[in-house]
Amino acid sequence: MPGSGALANTAAEAAARRPFGPACSAVPSTGKGSFSGMAADPVATAASNNPALSTLVTAVKKAGLVDTLNSADGITVFAPTNQAFAKLGRKTLNKVLANRKTLTGILTYHVVSGRKTPTDLKSGSFTTLQGGKITTTGSGATYRVNNAKVVCGNVPTRNATVYIVDTVLMPPR
Repeated sequence: MPGSGALANTAAEAAARRPFGPACSAVPSTGKGSFSGMAADPVATAASNNPALSTLVTAVKKAGLVDTLNSADGITVFAPTNQAFAKLGRKTLNKVLANRKTLTGILTYHVVSGRKTPTDLKSGSFTTLQGGKITTTGSGATYRVNNAKVVCGNVPTRNATVYIVDTVLMPPR
């Protein structure tokens, strides 16, 4: 059948653009918190519509980064879940949330320039907005960022691609 290779490539490309991962099943199918709803909003606003990212949203607000993230053009955000923040322990989390400089450093360590695709993450090293480096590995629907697992990846927002991770990434000291 002529052209069937092109159709297969188009189907593979479309699949590569879709969100993936076990936590993606918890995303609502409609509304502001759905994939289509998040795609219409800038990244910090989109995160605020996802209940699994409420601790991240609180941290972004405390660091004064909402406008910075919402106005950035073409970024990738590795967004820790509420459970990722809980792994820090209440005492450590409260200490980090109370120190704006430390908090800003940690949060900007989760952001890199450019919209990264799963292909980019197969084996990559990226400089974060904080200035440190992160390393990514993986394939298919299984990716890691440093020591964190991507639990829902390739989520589009108006200005960013989001990979939701199960661990808070800590910049090297």
